[in-house]
Amino acid sequence: MNAYLIKKPVVTERSLSLAKKEHVYTFEVEMGAHKGQIKEAVASVFGVKVLSVNTVVRHRVKKKTGKKRMNTVSPKTKKAYVTLASDNHIDLFDVGGES
Repeated sequence: MNAYLIKKPVVTERSLSLAKKEHVYTFEVEMGAHKGQIKEAVASVFGVKVLSVNTVVRHRVKKKTGKKRMNTVSPKTKKAYVTLASDNHIDLFDVGGES
């Protein structure tokens, strides 16, 4: 089982609206994970039918912060947008109520 590939869910306004309207859930995943592995991991961990997986790699970003303008670097991350069948949902995201 590839459950270790899923690091954490991405919970933002955009990801919650995608989950509510289009059944697309967003996860941060390991850099070496392939789409097939992510599909198997989500299906086995949450017990849902996965239709498709799209991945995005966010490269390192260098910026200066603080009073002394210190250099900081954000790490390289990989996100997976997982589309589920219309009759499936993940309870981890609270998208059931009306706004």
